[in-house]
Amino acid sequence: MSLKVISGFTTCCTVQHATCVWHLSPNFCPSAWLALRDPMAMERANLLNMAKLSIKGLIESALSFGRTLDSDYPPLQQFFVVMEHCLKHGLKVKKSFLGYNKSLWGPLEMVEKLCPEAGEIVASVRDLPGLKTPLGRARAWLRLALMQKKLADYLRCLITRKDLLSDFYESGAVMLEEEGAVIVGLLVGLNVIDANLCVKGEDLDTQVRHHHLGIGIFENGQIAAILDQKNYVEELNRQLNSTVHSLQGRVDSLEKSNTKLIEELAIAKNNIIKLQEENHQLRNENAIILMKAQQHLEMSQADVGVELDTYKQSRQGLDEMYNEARRQLREECQLRQDVENELVVQVSMKQEMELAMKLLEKDIHEKQDTLIGLRHQLDEVKAINVEMYQKMQRSDDSMKQKNDIIARLEEKTNQITATMKQLEQSDKDLLSQTRTLAMSFVKCASTDTEHQYKLVKDISF
Repeated sequence: MSLKVISGFTTCCTVQHATCVWHLSPNFCPSAWLALRDPMAMERANLLNMAKLSIKGLIESALSFGRTLDSDYPPLQQFFVVMEHCLKHGLKVKKSFLGYNKSLWGPLEMVEKLCPEAGEIVASVRDLPGLKTPLGRARAWLRLALMQKKLADYLRCLITRKDLLSDFYESGAVMLEEEGAVIVGLLVGLNVIDANLCVKGEDLDTQVRHHHLGIGIFENGQIAAILDQKNYVEELNRQLNSTVHSLQGRVDSLEKSNTKLIEELAIAKNNIIKLQEENHQLRNENAIILMKAQQHLEMSQADVGVELDTYKQSRQGLDEMYNEARRQLREECQLRQDVENELVVQVSMKQEMELAMKLLEKDIHEKQDTLIGLRHQLDEVKAINVEMYQKMQRSDDSMKQKNDIIARLEEKTNQITATMKQLEQSDKDLLSQTRTLAMSFVKCASTDTEHQYKLVKDISF
């Protein structure tokens, strides 16, 4: 058994049974005596007070020390001893091949699943070659978490999952009660301390006996610790250089990706300009087609009017053909109206496309930080352009069909005109034959009567 006085109270440690009895000083708060009937409550109260005094003493001495703490710093050694007792309190005894043991490494290893940031520390502890026992790994984990200034955060994640801790701790353990939350809150103050601990070369599997006995490290062991610390710093420096090279490679990759995205953005802008030019050209072509259609329609209407007058003056028998032509004209007017409506729809769709392109360009300028999402937007614009191009092709196909209909109508009109000309020519031929017959009739007749003369005259004129 060994005794050690720390900040106004006495620690009585029994190494064999790993139990502590704290003899309180006269200045100690009397409320702790309320838990004397419950041994677990008394132990929690004693451990809480020990943690308070140890953390407070470590912070005050570290601030007065004025430099980075190392493994030989006595208050730091006392702090790890107290934390080990707090974490061991109420641990369930597990049976193994070598007997019964209480391991801190089980709950501390579980922090990796609750807090992914702790994965680096757990991996580093597993890779340390000198550690042979779970207790040594737990001590290394505590030191690395303190150096990382994440000890309070990791333990806070652990105590919030009492359903998982119940697999490792008995009911009434510090980690399952309010005292554990208070201790974790006190650990936040340790973030002001900078510690540089040599974990790699330190014998953490057996050093607890030295901490319990309060024995310092011998001078001949300091040289080995310094060399181990130097090797650890060199290894850490090598890892940092590797990390820097890796990060530099990632930066170069990101710069290349950014350059590629900028080039794609320029190509997209050029495509938008080309599409705008094509849109303007298509609008001009549509205007020309509309003007030609109107001129052709006016010419057709004038021709049809002339033909109708001719039909009325010459033959009443052509009324049916006139009605047919009029019906065809109405169909042509209906087709023209359909073409105009479709052109209006095309123009509105092109205006919507122009508006969409303007909005897209504005969105590109406003959201240059989101270059990754630009590809998706460009794909959508391309899809819209392809759809518009397909619709334009369909419009051109319908326009060709309508031009074919107009050509057929013109061909029918030409046929009607040719028929009229043939009819007129046949009338002229008939009249000429009639005159010839009349003249021959006059020459052959021996006597002419007034009635016959009049008949010949009527026929001749």
